[in-house]
Amino acid sequence: MSTAEQTRIDEAQAGVAPWRRWGTYLSERAWGSVREDYSADGDAWAYFPFDHARSRAYRWSDDGLAGWCDDEQTICLGVALWNGRDRILKERPYGVANEEGNHGEDVKDYWFYTDNLPTHAYASLVYKYPQAAFPYDDLLRTNQQRGPDDDEYELFEALREQWLQQRYFDVEVVYAKDGPEDVVCRITVTNRGPDAAPIHVLPQLWYRNTWSWDPNQDRPRITACGDGAARTSHPKLGQRWYTVTSSCGETPRLVFCENETNNRLLFSSPNASATTKDGINDYLVDGIGGAVDPPRAARSPRSSQPLCNPAKAASSQCVSRPRIPFAHPSTPMPCWRTADGRPTSSITRSRHRI
Repeated sequence: MSTAEQTRIDEAQAGVAPWRRWGTYLSERAWGSVREDYSADGDAWAYFPFDHARSRAYRWSDDGLAGWCDDEQTICLGVALWNGRDRILKERPYGVANEEGNHGEDVKDYWFYTDNLPTHAYASLVYKYPQAAFPYDDLLRTNQQRGPDDDEYELFEALREQWLQQRYFDVEVVYAKDGPEDVVCRITVTNRGPDAAPIHVLPQLWYRNTWSWDPNQDRPRITACGDGAARTSHPKLGQRWYTVTSSCGETPRLVFCENETNNRLLFSSPNASATTKDGINDYLVDGIGGAVDPPRAARSPRSSQPLCNPAKAASSQCVSRPRIPFAHPSTPMPCWRTADGRPTSSITRSRHRI
């Protein structure tokens, strides 16, 4: 008996429908990688360290948390989080580099892949986000101090009491397709702790920077086109429309910046644009208003909405990309869970057709 997923696989293999064009292809770490290394001594870790990742555009790849992109990594989707205590947005997993860990490189965050079909018609992930400040400095310092015969210093050990009291968020990210070009992403945040706790959830949409190294290339744009709605325009991929909605009933606000390196910060040289890749981090975490663009065309918008989850409660945001332009950008398609807990819209349709 053929399944719906087998039909999608057959259609993709025959070239009838590009079911594999979009999927979970975005890397979780591009910093410290050989493909981004232009150092004279071949030290990829030192050439592109973790602390550069939020401020520096990649050359050959990109990364993000719970990422999604096309098969040429032109347009990327990801999730950023902020608990109001971290010194930076949580946009990618953290890890110690090869020379920093007592057993070499080692990622420290906790996340779990819970589902994925071969055509990526349905994919899900759960990320465990502490409500306390993420202990970047403690993880680095303690791992550097330990020897090869010692255990690695992990996030659970660094925040033991927080984990035992369940003071963390479960961030479930689900992608579902209702067609090869019709994609929905639902982000559900559940407060596992005993007390109410704030969290900022920022769905991210951006172009991988391919233009800085080719001055003759047409620069793509992302433009706000209604409440919680944006339009992408790319020389090769054409136009696409994205909407974001929230189970809280409020329309999330779009915030824009350019996906350009912050040369002034990293290399003490002029910037190529008024805003840079770390603009939204600086705007939200550090309160720098001039770090972001007005709500207009740019190459890296994000939806910003603070949530305060009561103890043991959940809330959702949803990003949808319909296969055709929506008729009313100001009323984007809802796709969070209904009152009885059942998921709605494309997530239901795709999951039931596996």
